[in-house]
Amino acid sequence: MVTWLGIDVGTQGVRALLVALDGTVLGEGAAPLTGRRDGNRHEQDPAHWWRAVCAAARRATEGAAPVTGVAVCATSGTVLLTDRRGRPTSPALMYDDGRAAAHGARARTAGLAVQDTWALPKARWLTETYGPGRLTHQSDVITAHLVGRPVPTDSSNALKSAYDVQRDTWPDILGLPDGALPDVVRPGTRLGAVCPAAAEATGIPAGTPVVAGTTDGCAAQIASGALDEGAWNSVLGTTLVLKGVSATPLRDSTGVIYNHRAPDGAWLPGGASSVGAGVLTAAFPGADPAAMDTRAAAFEPSGAVAYPLVSPGERFPFLAPDATALVLGEPGGDADLWAALLQGVAFTERLCLDHVDQLGAPVRGPLTFTGGATRSAYWNRLRTDVLARPVHLPAHPEPALGMAALAAYATQGAASLSDITRTMVRVATTLTPTPARTARFAEPYTRLITALETRGWLPTPLATHARARMEQDTL
Repeated sequence: MVTWLGIDVGTQGVRALLVALDGTVLGEGAAPLTGRRDGNRHEQDPAHWWRAVCAAARRATEGAAPVTGVAVCATSGTVLLTDRRGRPTSPALMYDDGRAAAHGARARTAGLAVQDTWALPKARWLTETYGPGRLTHQSDVITAHLVGRPVPTDSSNALKSAYDVQRDTWPDILGLPDGALPDVVRPGTRLGAVCPAAAEATGIPAGTPVVAGTTDGCAAQIASGALDEGAWNSVLGTTLVLKGVSATPLRDSTGVIYNHRAPDGAWLPGGASSVGAGVLTAAFPGADPAAMDTRAAAFEPSGAVAYPLVSPGERFPFLAPDATALVLGEPGGDADLWAALLQGVAFTERLCLDHVDQLGAPVRGPLTFTGGATRSAYWNRLRTDVLARPVHLPAHPEPALGMAALAAYATQGAASLSDITRTMVRVATTLTPTPARTARFAEPYTRLITALETRGWLPTPLATHARARMEQDTL
Protein backbone atom coordinates (compact mmCIF):
# COMPACT_ATOMS: atom_id res chain seq x y z
CA MET A 1 0.00 0.00 0.00
CA VAL A 2 1.25 3.48 -0.91
CA THR A 3 1.58 5.73 2.15
CA TRP A 4 2.75 9.19 3.15
CA LEU A 5 4.14 10.42 6.45
CA GLY A 6 3.04 13.74 7.93
CA ILE A 7 4.95 15.22 10.90
CA ASP A 8 3.63 18.07 13.06
CA VAL A 9 6.04 19.80 15.44
CA GLY A 10 3.75 21.58 17.90
CA THR A 11 4.28 23.52 21.09
CA GLN A 12 3.77 20.66 23.51
CA GLY A 13 4.70 17.68 21.35
CA VAL A 14 5.37 16.06 17.99
CA ARG A 15 2.75 14.01 16.13
CA ALA A 16 3.45 11.72 13.16
CA LEU A 17 0.80 10.00 11.02
CA LEU A 18 1.33 7.43 8.26
CA VAL A 19 -1.64 7.76 5.90
CA ALA A 20 -2.91 5.94 2.82
CA LEU A 21 -4.52 7.75 -0.11
CA ASP A 22 -8.02 6.83 1.08
CA GLY A 23 -7.37 8.50 4.45
CA THR A 24 -6.69 5.32 6.41
CA VAL A 25 -4.17 5.97 9.20
CA LEU A 26 -1.80 3.02 9.21
CA GLY A 27 0.57 4.23 11.89
CA GLU A 28 0.91 7.04 14.41
CA GLY A 29 3.41 8.22 16.94
CA ALA A 30 3.84 11.03 19.43
CA ALA A 31 6.54 12.46 21.67
CA PRO A 32 6.36 15.35 24.17
CA LEU A 33 8.15 18.69 24.02
CA THR A 34 8.93 21.15 26.78
CA GLY A 35 10.05 24.75 26.71
CA ARG A 36 11.10 27.59 28.94
CA ARG A 37 8.76 30.50 29.64
CA ASP A 38 9.74 33.54 31.67
CA GLY A 39 7.66 36.67 31.16
CA ASN A 40 7.80 37.53 27.45
CA ARG A 41 10.54 34.95 26.89
CA HIS A 42 9.61 31.57 25.37
CA GLU A 43 12.34 29.24 24.08
CA GLN A 44 12.76 25.59 23.12
CA ASP A 45 15.81 23.47 22.39
CA PRO A 46 16.09 22.58 18.67
CA ALA A 47 17.92 19.35 19.57
CA HIS A 48 14.84 18.30 21.52
CA TRP A 49 12.69 18.84 18.40
CA TRP A 50 14.77 16.37 16.44
CA ARG A 51 14.80 13.75 19.20
CA ALA A 52 11.02 14.00 19.49
CA VAL A 53 10.58 13.72 15.70
CA CYS A 54 12.76 10.60 15.65
CA ALA A 55 10.68 8.97 18.41
CA ALA A 56 7.33 9.86 16.86
CA ALA A 57 8.34 8.86 13.30
CA ARG A 58 9.77 5.54 14.43
CA ARG A 59 6.52 4.64 16.19
CA ALA A 60 4.41 5.72 13.19
CA THR A 61 6.40 3.74 10.62
CA GLU A 62 7.14 0.61 12.66
CA GLY A 63 5.95 -2.49 10.82
CA ALA A 64 3.91 -0.43 8.32
CA ALA A 65 3.95 -0.10 4.53
CA PRO A 66 6.84 1.73 2.82
CA VAL A 67 6.73 5.52 2.90
CA THR A 68 6.33 7.32 -0.44
CA GLY A 69 6.94 10.85 0.83
CA VAL A 70 7.23 12.94 3.99
CA ALA A 71 6.39 16.56 4.86
CA VAL A 72 6.79 18.55 8.08
CA CYS A 73 4.84 21.42 9.59
CA ALA A 74 5.70 23.45 12.69
CA THR A 75 4.64 26.48 14.69
CA SER A 76 4.53 29.68 12.67
CA GLY A 77 7.00 32.40 13.63
CA THR A 78 9.37 30.14 15.60
CA VAL A 79 12.93 30.87 14.45
CA LEU A 80 16.61 30.62 15.32
CA LEU A 81 19.96 31.32 13.70
CA THR A 82 22.15 28.58 12.22
CA ASP A 83 25.60 28.47 10.64
CA ARG A 84 26.40 27.39 7.08
CA ARG A 85 26.24 23.73 8.07
CA GLY A 86 22.82 24.18 9.68
CA ARG A 87 24.03 24.04 13.29
CA PRO A 88 22.16 26.33 15.76
CA THR A 89 24.04 29.45 16.85
CA SER A 90 21.20 30.90 18.93
CA PRO A 91 18.29 29.71 21.03
CA ALA A 92 15.00 28.98 19.25
CA LEU A 93 12.51 31.78 19.89
CA MET A 94 8.96 30.42 19.92
CA TYR A 95 6.03 31.95 18.04
CA ASP A 96 4.92 34.06 21.04
CA ASP A 97 8.32 35.20 22.34
CA GLY A 98 7.92 38.95 22.82
CA ARG A 99 11.47 40.23 23.28
CA ALA A 100 11.70 41.73 19.79
CA ALA A 101 8.86 44.27 20.20
CA ALA A 102 11.14 47.27 19.60
CA HIS A 103 12.37 45.72 16.36
CA GLY A 104 8.76 45.12 15.32
CA ALA A 105 7.94 48.79 15.85
CA ARG A 106 10.96 49.86 13.78
CA ALA A 107 10.00 47.47 10.99
CA ARG A 108 6.50 48.94 10.82
CA THR A 109 7.96 52.44 10.72
CA ALA A 110 9.96 51.30 7.69
CA GLY A 111 6.75 50.22 5.98
CA LEU A 112 6.75 46.47 6.71
CA ALA A 113 3.43 44.95 7.82
CA VAL A 114 4.70 42.76 10.67
CA GLN A 115 3.63 42.02 14.23
CA ASP A 116 6.00 42.13 17.20
CA THR A 117 6.12 38.34 17.62
CA TRP A 118 6.66 37.59 13.93
CA ALA A 119 9.88 36.07 12.71
CA LEU A 120 11.41 39.21 11.16
CA PRO A 121 11.62 41.22 14.42
CA LYS A 122 12.99 38.11 16.14
CA ALA A 123 15.61 37.67 13.40
CA ARG A 124 16.78 41.26 13.92
CA TRP A 125 16.90 40.73 17.69
CA LEU A 126 18.79 37.45 17.30
CA THR A 127 21.44 38.88 14.98
CA GLU A 128 21.87 41.88 17.26
CA THR A 129 22.23 39.60 20.29
CA TYR A 130 24.10 36.56 18.89
CA GLY A 131 25.79 37.87 15.75
CA PRO A 132 25.28 36.96 12.09
CA GLY A 133 23.63 33.69 11.12
CA ARG A 134 21.14 32.15 8.74
CA LEU A 135 17.46 32.70 9.55
CA THR A 136 16.02 29.22 10.09
CA HIS A 137 12.41 28.30 10.79
CA GLN A 138 11.38 25.45 13.08
CA SER A 139 10.39 23.05 10.29
CA ASP A 140 13.63 23.83 8.41
CA VAL A 141 15.59 22.31 11.30
CA ILE A 142 13.74 19.01 10.88
CA THR A 143 13.86 18.86 7.08
CA ALA A 144 17.58 19.67 7.16
CA HIS A 145 18.13 16.73 9.50
CA LEU A 146 16.07 14.49 7.21
CA VAL A 147 18.02 15.29 4.03
CA GLY A 148 21.39 15.76 5.75
CA ARG A 149 22.06 19.37 4.72
CA PRO A 150 20.56 22.88 5.02
CA VAL A 151 17.42 23.33 2.91
CA PRO A 152 15.35 26.22 1.55
CA THR A 153 12.46 27.34 3.70
CA ASP A 154 8.87 27.31 2.43
CA SER A 155 7.00 30.49 1.54
CA SER A 156 4.32 29.83 4.15
CA ASN A 157 6.80 29.94 7.05
CA ALA A 158 8.73 32.77 5.37
CA LEU A 159 5.60 34.95 5.35
CA LYS A 160 6.16 36.04 8.97
CA SER A 161 9.75 36.82 8.08
CA ALA A 162 8.26 39.46 5.71
CA TYR A 163 8.66 37.39 2.54
CA ASP A 164 6.49 38.80 -0.27
CA VAL A 165 4.38 35.78 -1.26
CA GLN A 166 2.63 37.76 -4.00
CA ARG A 167 5.87 38.58 -5.82
CA ASP A 168 7.81 35.54 -4.57
CA THR A 169 10.76 37.58 -3.34
CA TRP A 170 12.41 38.98 -0.21
CA PRO A 171 11.93 42.76 0.15
CA ASP A 172 15.17 44.73 0.12
CA ILE A 173 14.42 46.65 3.34
CA LEU A 174 14.56 43.85 5.92
CA GLY A 175 17.67 45.16 7.65
CA LEU A 176 19.37 41.78 8.09
CA PRO A 177 23.06 40.97 7.49
CA ASP A 178 24.21 39.49 4.18
CA GLY A 179 23.62 35.76 4.04
CA ALA A 180 20.91 35.82 6.68
CA LEU A 181 18.01 35.03 4.36
CA PRO A 182 17.34 31.48 3.16
CA ASP A 183 16.20 30.52 -0.30
CA VAL A 184 12.42 30.10 -0.49
CA VAL A 185 10.29 27.52 -2.30
CA ARG A 186 6.54 26.93 -2.39
CA PRO A 187 5.09 24.28 -0.04
CA GLY A 188 5.09 20.87 -1.71
CA THR A 189 8.42 21.42 -3.49
CA ARG A 190 10.82 18.45 -3.28
CA LEU A 191 13.76 19.29 -1.05
CA GLY A 192 15.67 16.02 -1.38
CA ALA A 193 15.51 12.55 0.08
CA VAL A 194 15.91 11.03 3.54
CA CYS A 195 19.64 10.46 4.12
CA PRO A 196 21.02 7.24 5.65
CA ALA A 197 21.71 8.83 9.06
CA ALA A 198 18.16 10.18 9.30
CA ALA A 199 16.75 6.85 8.14
CA GLU A 200 18.53 5.05 10.96
CA ALA A 201 17.31 7.62 13.51
CA THR A 202 13.68 7.87 12.38
CA GLY A 203 12.83 4.57 10.72
CA ILE A 204 11.85 6.39 7.52
CA PRO A 205 13.47 4.51 4.61
CA ALA A 206 16.53 6.16 3.07
CA GLY A 207 15.69 7.74 -0.28
CA THR A 208 12.13 8.72 0.73
CA PRO A 209 11.26 12.08 -0.91
CA VAL A 210 11.16 15.00 1.53
CA VAL A 211 8.91 17.87 0.43
CA ALA A 212 8.67 21.40 1.76
CA GLY A 213 5.94 21.70 4.36
CA THR A 214 4.05 24.68 5.73
CA THR A 215 2.94 26.27 8.99
CA ASP A 216 0.86 24.30 11.47
CA GLY A 217 -2.20 26.48 10.78
CA CYS A 218 -2.01 25.88 7.02
CA ALA A 219 -1.38 22.18 7.64
CA ALA A 220 -4.53 21.99 9.77
CA GLN A 221 -6.46 23.69 6.99
CA ILE A 222 -5.30 21.04 4.53
CA ALA A 223 -6.31 18.35 7.05
CA SER A 224 -9.78 19.90 7.25
CA GLY A 225 -10.33 19.70 3.50
CA ALA A 226 -11.40 23.38 3.59
CA LEU A 227 -9.68 24.29 0.33
CA ASP A 228 -12.54 25.65 -1.77
CA GLU A 229 -13.31 29.36 -1.92
CA GLY A 230 -15.48 30.51 0.99
CA ALA A 231 -14.58 27.59 3.26
CA TRP A 232 -13.00 28.23 6.68
CA ASN A 233 -11.09 26.11 9.15
CA SER A 234 -10.63 26.84 12.83
CA VAL A 235 -7.69 24.99 14.37
CA LEU A 236 -7.63 24.99 18.15
CA GLY A 237 -4.48 23.76 19.83
CA THR A 238 -2.31 25.63 22.31
CA THR A 239 -3.48 28.74 20.45
CA LEU A 240 -6.28 29.46 17.96
CA VAL A 241 -5.80 29.86 14.20
CA LEU A 242 -8.54 30.69 11.69
CA LYS A 243 -7.93 30.32 7.96
CA GLY A 244 -10.12 30.53 4.88
CA VAL A 245 -9.82 30.40 1.10
CA SER A 246 -10.23 33.27 -1.36
CA ALA A 247 -9.41 33.98 -4.98
CA THR A 248 -7.57 37.17 -4.01
CA PRO A 249 -5.72 38.30 -0.86
CA LEU A 250 -7.90 39.69 1.95
CA ARG A 251 -6.88 43.27 2.81
CA ASP A 252 -6.93 44.36 6.46
CA SER A 253 -5.77 47.81 7.57
CA THR A 254 -5.48 46.69 11.22
CA GLY A 255 -2.75 44.20 10.30
CA VAL A 256 -4.16 41.13 12.03
CA ILE A 257 -5.05 39.24 8.83
CA TYR A 258 -2.28 37.89 6.62
CA ASN A 259 -2.48 35.85 3.43
CA HIS A 260 -0.66 32.58 2.90
CA ARG A 261 -0.36 31.04 -0.56
CA ALA A 262 -1.51 27.46 -1.10
CA PRO A 263 0.77 25.07 -3.01
CA ASP A 264 -1.59 25.24 -5.99
CA GLY A 265 -1.80 29.06 -5.96
CA ALA A 266 -5.00 29.83 -4.01
CA TRP A 267 -4.95 32.43 -1.24
CA LEU A 268 -5.39 31.41 2.39
CA PRO A 269 -6.27 34.50 4.48
CA GLY A 270 -6.36 34.15 8.24
CA GLY A 271 -4.88 35.04 11.58
CA ALA A 272 -3.49 33.52 14.76
CA SER A 273 -4.73 34.40 18.25
CA SER A 274 -2.84 34.09 21.51
CA VAL A 275 -5.97 32.57 23.06
CA GLY A 276 -6.20 28.78 23.06
CA ALA A 277 -6.31 25.48 24.87
CA GLY A 278 -2.90 26.12 26.41
CA VAL A 279 -4.63 28.19 29.07
CA LEU A 280 -6.27 25.02 30.44
CA THR A 281 -2.89 23.38 30.99
CA ALA A 282 -1.53 26.51 32.60
CA ALA A 283 -4.51 27.01 34.93
CA PHE A 284 -5.09 23.32 35.76
CA PRO A 285 -1.83 21.36 35.45
CA GLY A 286 -2.45 17.64 35.66
CA ALA A 287 -6.25 17.92 35.43
CA ASP A 288 -8.36 15.30 33.64
CA PRO A 289 -9.94 17.30 30.76
CA ALA A 290 -12.85 14.88 30.26
CA ALA A 291 -13.79 15.00 33.94
CA MET A 292 -13.52 18.79 34.02
CA ASP A 293 -15.69 19.07 30.89
CA THR A 294 -18.40 17.00 32.58
CA ARG A 295 -18.39 19.27 35.61
CA ALA A 296 -18.22 22.46 33.51
CA ALA A 297 -21.41 21.53 31.63
CA ALA A 298 -23.38 22.68 34.68
CA PHE A 299 -22.17 26.27 34.16
CA GLU A 300 -23.76 27.59 30.97
CA PRO A 301 -23.04 30.39 31.04
CA SER A 302 -20.24 30.58 33.57
CA GLY A 303 -20.45 32.96 36.50
CA ALA A 304 -17.32 34.62 35.10
CA VAL A 305 -16.40 35.89 31.64
CA ALA A 306 -12.82 35.28 30.50
CA TYR A 307 -10.50 36.43 27.75
CA PRO A 308 -8.09 33.53 28.30
CA LEU A 309 -4.78 34.60 26.80
CA VAL A 310 -2.05 31.96 26.86
CA SER A 311 0.64 34.68 26.91
CA PRO A 312 0.60 38.50 27.10
CA GLY A 313 -0.36 40.38 23.95
CA GLU A 314 -3.02 39.64 21.36
CA ARG A 315 -2.56 39.24 17.58
CA PHE A 316 -6.05 38.32 16.32
CA PRO A 317 -8.97 39.20 16.24
CA PHE A 318 -7.41 42.52 17.27
CA LEU A 319 -3.85 43.76 17.67
CA ALA A 320 -3.03 44.70 21.27
CA PRO A 321 0.56 44.09 22.42
CA ASP A 322 -0.38 45.21 25.95
CA ALA A 323 -3.40 42.88 26.31
CA THR A 324 -3.41 40.54 29.29
CA ALA A 325 -5.61 37.66 30.39
CA LEU A 326 -8.96 38.91 31.64
CA VAL A 327 -11.58 37.44 34.02
CA LEU A 328 -14.76 39.41 34.74
CA GLY A 329 -16.68 38.31 37.81
CA GLU A 330 -15.90 35.58 40.30
CA PRO A 331 -16.11 31.93 39.19
CA GLY A 332 -17.86 29.63 41.63
CA GLY A 333 -15.05 27.11 41.91
CA ASP A 334 -12.73 25.16 39.62
CA ALA A 335 -15.48 23.74 37.39
CA ASP A 336 -16.95 27.19 36.82
CA LEU A 337 -13.51 28.61 35.99
CA TRP A 338 -12.91 25.74 33.56
CA ALA A 339 -16.27 26.58 31.96
CA ALA A 340 -15.30 30.27 31.74
CA LEU A 341 -12.07 29.39 29.94
CA LEU A 342 -13.82 27.08 27.46
CA GLN A 343 -16.45 29.72 26.77
CA GLY A 344 -13.86 32.49 26.53
CA VAL A 345 -11.99 30.64 23.77
CA ALA A 346 -15.29 30.11 21.94
CA PHE A 347 -16.10 33.83 22.27
CA THR A 348 -12.70 34.71 20.83
CA GLU A 349 -13.29 32.31 17.95
CA ARG A 350 -16.61 34.01 17.21
CA LEU A 351 -14.95 37.43 17.34
CA CYS A 352 -12.36 36.22 14.80
CA LEU A 353 -15.17 35.31 12.40
CA ASP A 354 -16.83 38.65 13.14
CA HIS A 355 -13.60 40.37 12.09
CA VAL A 356 -13.26 38.63 8.73
CA ASP A 357 -16.99 39.16 8.10
CA GLN A 358 -16.51 42.88 8.74
CA LEU A 359 -13.77 42.88 6.07
CA GLY A 360 -16.26 41.53 3.55
CA ALA A 361 -14.97 37.97 3.37
CA PRO A 362 -17.58 35.23 2.82
CA VAL A 363 -17.88 33.43 6.16
CA ARG A 364 -21.09 31.44 5.75
CA GLY A 365 -19.45 28.67 3.74
CA PRO A 366 -18.41 25.34 5.28
CA LEU A 367 -16.66 25.61 8.66
CA THR A 368 -14.42 22.84 9.96
CA PHE A 369 -12.81 22.28 13.36
CA THR A 370 -9.33 20.78 13.57
CA GLY A 371 -6.56 20.70 16.18
CA GLY A 372 -6.00 18.84 19.42
CA ALA A 373 -8.96 20.48 21.19
CA THR A 374 -11.39 18.57 18.96
CA ARG A 375 -10.79 15.59 21.23
CA SER A 376 -13.27 17.30 23.60
CA ALA A 377 -16.80 16.46 22.41
CA TYR A 378 -18.25 18.91 24.92
CA TRP A 379 -16.06 21.79 23.73
CA ASN A 380 -16.92 21.03 20.08
CA ARG A 381 -20.62 21.32 20.94
CA LEU A 382 -20.09 24.49 22.98
CA ARG A 383 -18.11 26.17 20.20
CA THR A 384 -20.75 25.21 17.62
CA ASP A 385 -23.51 26.80 19.72
CA VAL A 386 -21.52 29.99 20.39
CA LEU A 387 -20.70 30.34 16.67
CA ALA A 388 -24.35 29.62 15.74
CA ARG A 389 -23.46 27.66 12.60
CA PRO A 390 -22.99 24.05 11.48
CA VAL A 391 -19.50 22.61 11.88
CA HIS A 392 -17.77 19.64 10.23
CA LEU A 393 -15.34 17.45 12.18
CA PRO A 394 -12.86 15.43 10.10
CA ALA A 395 -12.05 11.90 11.17
CA HIS A 396 -8.41 12.90 11.75
CA PRO A 397 -8.39 16.64 12.47
CA GLU A 398 -4.62 16.95 12.86
CA PRO A 399 -1.97 19.02 11.06
CA ALA A 400 0.07 15.82 10.62
CA LEU A 401 -2.61 14.46 8.29
CA GLY A 402 -2.44 17.70 6.33
CA MET A 403 1.28 17.11 5.84
CA ALA A 404 0.66 13.57 4.66
CA ALA A 405 -1.80 15.01 2.12
CA LEU A 406 0.77 17.61 1.01
CA ALA A 407 3.39 14.88 0.55
CA ALA A 408 0.88 12.91 -1.54
CA TYR A 409 0.13 15.98 -3.66
CA ALA A 410 3.83 16.54 -4.28
CA THR A 411 4.62 12.93 -5.21
CA GLN A 412 1.42 11.93 -7.05
CA GLY A 413 1.36 14.73 -9.60
CA ALA A 414 -2.21 15.74 -8.66
CA ALA A 415 -3.73 18.72 -10.45
CA SER A 416 -4.68 20.40 -7.18
CA LEU A 417 -4.34 19.86 -3.47
CA SER A 418 -8.12 19.64 -3.11
CA ASP A 419 -8.08 16.61 -5.45
CA ILE A 420 -5.96 14.82 -2.84
CA THR A 421 -7.97 15.95 0.19
CA ARG A 422 -11.23 14.82 -1.39
CA THR A 423 -10.00 11.25 -1.05
CA MET A 424 -7.73 11.55 2.00
CA VAL A 425 -9.89 13.72 4.30
CA ARG A 426 -13.01 12.14 5.77
CA VAL A 427 -15.74 14.06 7.61
CA ALA A 428 -16.68 12.04 10.67
CA THR A 429 -19.33 14.28 12.25
CA THR A 430 -21.43 17.34 11.45
CA LEU A 431 -22.66 19.40 14.42
CA THR A 432 -25.68 21.70 14.23
CA PRO A 433 -26.15 24.60 16.65
CA THR A 434 -29.05 24.74 19.09
CA PRO A 435 -30.63 28.24 18.99
CA ALA A 436 -31.63 28.18 22.67
CA ARG A 437 -28.04 27.44 23.69
CA THR A 438 -26.72 30.19 21.39
CA ALA A 439 -29.04 32.64 23.16
CA ARG A 440 -27.59 31.67 26.57
CA PHE A 441 -24.19 32.99 25.56
CA ALA A 442 -25.31 36.28 23.95
CA GLU A 443 -25.09 38.32 27.16
CA PRO A 444 -21.63 37.15 28.32
CA TYR A 445 -20.31 37.52 24.76
CA THR A 446 -21.46 41.13 24.50
CA ARG A 447 -20.18 41.80 28.02
CA LEU A 448 -16.74 40.57 26.97
CA ILE A 449 -16.83 42.73 23.85
CA THR A 450 -17.61 45.80 25.96
CA ALA A 451 -14.75 45.02 28.35
CA LEU A 452 -12.26 44.60 25.48
CA GLU A 453 -13.49 47.81 23.86
CA THR A 454 -13.35 49.78 27.13
CA ARG A 455 -9.72 48.76 27.65
CA GLY A 456 -8.86 50.13 24.20
CA TRP A 457 -7.88 46.74 22.79
CA LEU A 458 -10.89 46.07 20.55
CA PRO A 459 -11.64 48.71 17.89
CA THR A 460 -15.13 50.19 18.23
CA PRO A 461 -16.21 49.40 14.63
CA LEU A 462 -15.47 45.70 15.20
CA ALA A 463 -17.20 45.76 18.60
CA THR A 464 -20.31 47.28 17.02
CA HIS A 465 -20.25 44.77 14.17
CA ALA A 466 -19.85 41.84 16.58
CA ARG A 467 -22.81 42.94 18.71
CA ALA A 468 -24.99 43.28 15.61
CA ARG A 469 -24.08 39.81 14.36
CA MET A 470 -24.89 38.23 17.71
CA GLU A 471 -28.22 40.03 17.76
CA GLN A 472 -29.01 38.62 14.32
CA ASP A 473 -28.10 35.10 15.41
CA THR A 474 -30.36 35.24 18.47
CA LEU A 475 -33.50 36.87 17.02
